Amino acid sequence: MKFNMTSIDGSASGSLELRDEVFGLEPRADLIARMVRWQLAKRQSGDHKALGRADIHRTGKKMYKQKGTGGARHGSARVPQFRGGGRAMGPVVRSHAHDLPKKVRALALRHALSAKQRAGGLIVWESAQLDEGKTKGLRAHFAKAMLHNVLIIDGASVNAHFAAAARNLPQVDVLPAQGINVYDIMRREKLVLTRAAVEALEARFK
Repeated sequence: MKFNMTSIDGSASGSLELRDEVFGLEPRADLIARMVRWQLAKRQSGDHKALGRADIHRTGKKMYKQKGTGGARHGSARVPQFRGGGRAMGPVVRSHAHDLPKKVRALALRHALSAKQRAGGLIVWESAQLDEGKTKGLRAHFAKAMLHNVLIIDGASVNAHFAAAARNLPQVDVLPAQGINVYDIMRREKLVLTRAAVEALEARFK
């Protein structure tokens, strides 16, 4: 498909062809949701832990004699029934990550790109270059282009001045092409790709 490019300030800057196999699919919400769940589960720390019965430091001596008390026959003060005892079935340190096939992950990224394009949230720049890393100047460019909540994907590397200028802008993320992911695409209102990013993505899915 033919797609019109713009510059950083929103002015027209020619056009290029986007491959339908990457940007023209019928978006599947289930694939995108599976990928987002996989990403968020993988980055959970899983370091929550409660003290179980085996983690409580108390004497192992039987509390009182087995018979004649008229109460339950307890054998340990470390059990959950007593104050200061271990917690029954509490959280333990573990990984929340689960498996998702590589082909499904690749397909989900293509569907996320297609969903952004279909919703009108895709913008393509010729390049993302600045002469100086000043946030004020970049903010002015974004104001002209009406960009407030945006993910910007460059080529193999991000221009140092552009990255420095965008660092202090809220709701603006800048990543190289290899860092593109479904979660960041869907959490931002607009997706900006440079020509180098488009070429890298199309080569990746060739």
